[in-house]
Amino acid sequence: MEETFWILESTPDVKFPYRLSIKRGEKFILCLRVQDRWPGAKGHIFCLREQTREWSPPLQEVERIRVLSLRRFGKRLAVVLDRPQKKRCDFLFLEKAYKTREGTYEQIFWRTEKALRERRPRVKLTVHGSPHLHIAIDVNERYPWPFAGCSTERVALPVGDYALLDDEGIRAVVERKTMDNMLADFAQMPAFHQKLAELESYPHSALVIEANYSDFLKPEKLKFYPPSFARRALAEIAALHPRTHVIFGGNRKLAREWTMGFFTAVEAHRQDVPHKAVAEAIMTYGKPPDIHGGGYYDARKKVEAMPQKFTIGMLRQACPDIPLPTLRRVLKDMKKEGRVQCQKKVWHRAQE
Repeated sequence: MEETFWILESTPDVKFPYRLSIKRGEKFILCLRVQDRWPGAKGHIFCLREQTREWSPPLQEVERIRVLSLRRFGKRLAVVLDRPQKKRCDFLFLEKAYKTREGTYEQIFWRTEKALRERRPRVKLTVHGSPHLHIAIDVNERYPWPFAGCSTERVALPVGDYALLDDEGIRAVVERKTMDNMLADFAQMPAFHQKLAELESYPHSALVIEANYSDFLKPEKLKFYPPSFARRALAEIAALHPRTHVIFGGNRKLAREWTMGFFTAVEAHRQDVPHKAVAEAIMTYGKPPDIHGGGYYDARKKVEAMPQKFTIGMLRQACPDIPLPTLRRVLKDMKKEGRVQCQKKVWHRAQE
């Protein structure tokens, strides 16, 4: 799969001296003219959409960083870069109406994580939804949760006990468990894993338990299992099914409340119309690349594969896409662990 890179280039434009591009392979996901290499003390800078993709002579590349994550949150496009510092930021896309004539114009702001933390605006959520939802309740639910103000129907769900429906079918699904239900499933873990795997095939899924986590550590409530087994079983469920939320609701009422909020947020995000530029960027980005821990962990593997004696220059050649500060941090950490040593600028791997 092609990787995605954040590319900063210098331009001859005095007012906007840099071009910032996010590219996957040869495809431009985002291309902007920016006023600085990174938002400074102000925390945000104004950007312009770049129209010229090819310059003559070619622009000079200033930096190239691998992109770990590109996500949409409302009208924001959030980016995470593969480097230890200055790695999180977002781009806010707005449509503003002209004051003196008809029509709208675009405003783009590049904002850093630090600026968003320090600004401390009024409390604001990303999505706003209506509680009126279309919810399907499985026909096998004997005492179903009530969902006031929602359209509900009893159907035979393929998996789960409650599902959020939209025009395309099931958008989110919840598997409800009481304390006794979970204890019974502990005895059939292979079959329960299959059910949870099917649950994960939907865009949003959750396992909502009408009990507290602490209840599974109390011998008097477990009957046939020691607390150590219950702890391991719950941990196994979370580890093997990372796309499914495991929620300890505490009791029936709170479990229903969480599910209602979950369905509301999912539907609100679906109905929220993103800015055209954000929608196009996400569509071009497609499925996130398969990244396991980013450049830091990739560099550790490279160090372990280096010759017994090597220089940092040799390591840079083996890791051309990983920033030098990340390589230095890897060597520093591995030195503390006793896995490498440095003598006169030559690094030595510890004997296995």
